[in-house]
Amino acid sequence: MAPALPALITALLDPARYPDPANRVEVVETHASWLLLAGAFAYKIKKPVVLPFLDYGTLDKRLACCEAELRLNRRFSPDLYLQVVPIAGPLEDPRIGGPGTAIEYAVRMRRFSEAGRLDRLCSRGQLNCQQLSSLAATITAFHRQAAAAAPATRFGDPEQVLAPALANFAELAKLLPDGAERMQLTGLAEWTRSEFDRLAPRFAARKGAGRVRECHGDLHLGNLVLIDGSVRLFDCIEFSEELRWIDVASEIAFTFVDLLDHARPGLANWLINEWLTCSGDHDAVPVLRFYAVYRALVRAKVAALRATQTSDDFAHARHYLALAERLTKPPPRRLIITHGVAACGKSRASRRILLRDPAAATLRLRSDVERKRLFDLDSTARSGSPLDGGIYSRDGSERTYHHLYELARQFLAAGWSVIVDAAFLEQSRRNRFRALAGQAGADFFIVAPQAHPRILGARIRGRLRKGRDASEATLAVLAQQLARIEPLSADERDCLL
Repeated sequence: MAPALPALITALLDPARYPDPANRVEVVETHASWLLLAGAFAYKIKKPVVLPFLDYGTLDKRLACCEAELRLNRRFSPDLYLQVVPIAGPLEDPRIGGPGTAIEYAVRMRRFSEAGRLDRLCSRGQLNCQQLSSLAATITAFHRQAAAAAPATRFGDPEQVLAPALANFAELAKLLPDGAERMQLTGLAEWTRSEFDRLAPRFAARKGAGRVRECHGDLHLGNLVLIDGSVRLFDCIEFSEELRWIDVASEIAFTFVDLLDHARPGLANWLINEWLTCSGDHDAVPVLRFYAVYRALVRAKVAALRATQTSDDFAHARHYLALAERLTKPPPRRLIITHGVAACGKSRASRRILLRDPAAATLRLRSDVERKRLFDLDSTARSGSPLDGGIYSRDGSERTYHHLYELARQFLAAGWSVIVDAAFLEQSRRNRFRALAGQAGADFFIVAPQAHPRILGARIRGRLRKGRDASEATLAVLAQQLARIEPLSADERDCLL
């Protein structure tokens, strides 16, 4: 049974205590705050609590955190975050924005439909790839604009990456009952220390490359909402600089883990791939799994803390422990390449593989996207290249396939399966990637969709009319590819997926 509400919150359930019309007031409680929903507005009041990761213990500290919350969330949702308002009067007769000495403070926000929150959409089966592609672009744009941690600051230093991860284990050990959970924690702690030792130089390098920024810090699905067809961020972390100034890879790992928690591995896979496509932050791949495990354990800690506050069982905390454990044991790796001319369905086939991966452990490299990136072009920009010229010259193609090879090698070494979505018309190029799979100890497969030339032509004409695809293939390119393609050998056909 949930504990009784304090006198102040109980009194604020009366709509007459608010400056704007409200028929009724609803309260939503978390481990750190109360959210009062009154008419067109919401009022967030921080609990007077001191936890290992936040301090709301005094009125002055709660006011400072309210002001920080307003400033930080206005970076991405200025129309939702309106002002900090005082609550005045005696406990039995408080008034939002009333005269007199403030006894508490609240962040006043414009309400939105809770049905649009991404966790709600996901639970109803209404979250889709298009929305997550939009989210990946929004997050990438936000991170590019966010302040980067200066070299002299502690943020993002390897020891600052390890400290909160170890704190999770210390806090969970106090919260969880004795038993199998303690053994899980021990194993996860050993894995975390081992991975940290291996990745410490990479964490330092990522800070040096400007990948540590003033992020949102709490980017799970419940803090994302669909408004007028656009995914919006809200409710970022304001109470801890350490939890907000983080690697952008840690930020996206939280949303990834939450999609896994909602049993949507295909969408989790899609989000990570879209974020990598938008950001080009391929160096994040080796650290993503470390951060995903860390984020799953953060959720386990919060779930365990909430269970102690409400006298609930620890089922949700155990669920997150199991998720963290699964993330430390990825499935056997695969290297999959595509083969075929323009518009035969290679990207459609590779998309299906991503969305059907039950472990969300597959990354896709698209030659059309990476070729543009190599030449400093947006993925949908037109290069104006002639047939066999410009970025599609022999040298441009060699550079592109070498780049794809190096990225695939790095991703496989980091424990991820890889799809390389490219034409692979030449057997020599296919052989090189097959050899890479053997060197990495990964299984090798080929996906080779086919279509009638008449259908291929119709698809290319349609794609060119829309003008939104990374591919610049024309009917002339198609004719050339059909003349040049080297069919799969009998040995290669044994690798067809």
